[in-house]
Amino acid sequence: MTDKKIKTGKVFIIGAGPGDAGLITFKAVEALLAADVVVYDNLVNEELLKFAPPQARFIYAGKKGGDHTLPQEQINELLVREARAGNTVARLKGGDPFIFGRGGEEAQMLAKNDIAFEIIPGVTSATAVPAYAGIPLTHRGFTSTVAFVTGHEDPTKEKSDIDWPALTKIGTLVFLMGVKNLPQITKELIKNGKPPDTPVALIRNGSLPTQQVLVGMLSNIVILAHANDFRPPAILVVGGVVDLRDTLRWFDNKPLFGLGVVITRPERQADDLARLLLEQGANPISFPTIAIEPPDDWGELDKALKQLESYHWLIFTSANGVRFFFERLRQKEKDIRDLKGIKICCIGPATARQIEGKDIKVDLVPDEFIAEGILKSFSALNVRGKKILLPRAAQARDILPEGLKNQGAEVDVVTVYRTINSGRKKEEFMALLDAQGVDIITFTSSSTVTNFVEIMGKDFVLPPLVRVACIGPVTAAAAKKAGFQVDIEQKEYTMSGLVQSLLDCDKNRCYLKEVN
Repeated sequence: MTDKKIKTGKVFIIGAGPGDAGLITFKAVEALLAADVVVYDNLVNEELLKFAPPQARFIYAGKKGGDHTLPQEQINELLVREARAGNTVARLKGGDPFIFGRGGEEAQMLAKNDIAFEIIPGVTSATAVPAYAGIPLTHRGFTSTVAFVTGHEDPTKEKSDIDWPALTKIGTLVFLMGVKNLPQITKELIKNGKPPDTPVALIRNGSLPTQQVLVGMLSNIVILAHANDFRPPAILVVGGVVDLRDTLRWFDNKPLFGLGVVITRPERQADDLARLLLEQGANPISFPTIAIEPPDDWGELDKALKQLESYHWLIFTSANGVRFFFERLRQKEKDIRDLKGIKICCIGPATARQIEGKDIKVDLVPDEFIAEGILKSFSALNVRGKKILLPRAAQARDILPEGLKNQGAEVDVVTVYRTINSGRKKEEFMALLDAQGVDIITFTSSSTVTNFVEIMGKDFVLPPLVRVACIGPVTAAAAKKAGFQVDIEQKEYTMSGLVQSLLDCDKNRCYLKEVN
């Protein structure tokens, strides 16, 4: 009787791109969606980890400034071990795994051990980072040749493999990981024939809102890097094409570029605001102060669902209310057909989009996206004797149901979700402040304010250079009550309105910190 063969897994060696999460390939996302284990490096944008299944295990194998969490030999062994255990492994590497990424070494070890693997190329930082700095590596007016060179070779080598005389004849040179050896690189290039006044650019954190670009010449870039405390990881571009940056700069001159904006919304709901901020060049920083949970008891809503046909209006005051209402509707074996004849009001366009996404018509969205706006809209209608269902958070202002009752309506308020403290720690936010990465903190509801205060303590005082932005007068009032100076309020109480208010504020120079 032969032993039963143990099924082995498979390893996907994936290029995660240069930093901007949007540069991940579709095939890479498919591999992440199927992963049991994700092994990722330091330069991988952790936003990409969200594509992995909730049950996946994450193993950090980063290398930073010579400090290796796991030596390469142990990483190789880890991949073999996890695959032999039958797991699908996503090995996420910054940039492209086969361009100075040691992906070839990992693939060799897998092949040696008969482990199935695939290589998924990534957008290499060698081309993407200069592009984000507005530097084309080739251009008919400058050069048609380009070379990619490692900025640091294997230290165990007795002799360099770099052919310096040959490199000086190439139009554009891109050195990856070259900051530490910058003096040696510039010395060798000048020594072997590159003119000292050749334009060069150092690019750090390329493709991210924290991108830094330092432009100089071969003769002075070392001095400039030292004077500006320019630290790795960075890419060095050498060649006349660097002069095109003044004309082709498109990324780091966006209106909010580099502005650190804290998002206090729940993680699940932060993506829309983060996307809008990124479009304008800001650096969205997630620090959720609240989490959204189902109610302790569904009794109120279940009772209402049994008599849905008796209601004339259904009012939603948040996207969360929509989500939990319809989830419970399905759980009770009902669907949109049970809403026949009921008119629907949504407090604002974001909530309305949630309803319309279910192919349901929204009958009313007030001009002002607050409870007072709903009351004003209903005052123009005759709701006397009408029955209204209001599914909302466990704790909310009474102004809407009381106002509707004063208009003669019969209102059933039911709890469909709870807002609780996120559990984040004060130390986490203090670390963000210490890194000088926070310029603005946004509050999108009164609960984000109260829970922020609960996390930080009532004695906490924001640094004077940190501005406070609030959505709507209710949130602003909560922030002021908590002792914060509200610097930015917008006329339109939406996420896009919030971002527009930041843009308007920048035009009026109300940030003390220069953001460009």
